[in-house]
Amino acid sequence: MIETNPFGNTGHQSTRVIFGAAALGGMKQDKADRVLEVILEYGINHIDTAASYGDSELRIGPWMREHRKRFFLATKTGERTYEAARASLHRSLERLRVDQVDLIQMHNLVAENEWETALGAHGALEALVEARTQGLVRFIGVTGHGSQVAAMHRRSLERFAFDSVLFPYNFTMLNIGQYGADVEALLKVCRERGVATQTIKSVARRRWSNGDGPKFSWYEPLRDRDAIRRSVHFVLSRPGLFLNTSSDATILREILDAASVKAVAPSRAEMEADVARYAMEPLFIPGVLDTI
Repeated sequence: MIETNPFGNTGHQSTRVIFGAAALGGMKQDKADRVLEVILEYGINHIDTAASYGDSELRIGPWMREHRKRFFLATKTGERTYEAARASLHRSLERLRVDQVDLIQMHNLVAENEWETALGAHGALEALVEARTQGLVRFIGVTGHGSQVAAMHRRSLERFAFDSVLFPYNFTMLNIGQYGADVEALLKVCRERGVATQTIKSVARRRWSNGDGPKFSWYEPLRDRDAIRRSVHFVLSRPGLFLNTSSDATILREILDAASVKAVAPSRAEMEADVARYAMEPLFIPGVLDTI
């Protein structure tokens, strides 16, 4: 079974691995049901989805009749205005077949203009706070991609007391000097305030190259079992971090197997050897390639 830790100040004792339900976005229900059996087998008690993850919310909905109490259920909205975010949340509740989600997250809130709109007057945040007051959600978080996300999350936490943040965390991204420094500064603030810290892209190899495939996620993941273990342990050997699984369900068991044993931090030499062996590259490069 996978280790659990307090998920920030929410009161939820979460498995340190969170099921990234983007993996369900293009699946039929019978295949999605088999994935549920896998996460139940490993004792995962936290699901993370989003309104924009294809049919993911629809695939999760049928599970909730029997399993709602087993999971901390999180979704996301990419809308930036009050009305649109409110409608998005209500649609997610319908698709998930629940009366309440545990965590609603502002999805990929990084661009300056979107940030100002979402956190400003009549912005999406107002709708989410209202929903919390109404009991439709319990907690509010913020997520993002790109090399600027950690710095933007710090700004977001200065504007509002978000309960969780989500950002890329892997060896190649942390090797970008400014990004690594921004992540450290963000983690310090989160520790001080009891904000849950979720990580994504732990097993990312690089962006897809022409001719590569098949493709089950927008980036190419690692597939070697030992390399996956080292990448998972790179995250989980650091206290306080939670790891969201890849949107490529074909490597779900490898990730969960790696997380099921005590995480031992790999050496820098081991990680650098993986970078060389598998031609690993950061998914985001400041000023060059900074969006999905």
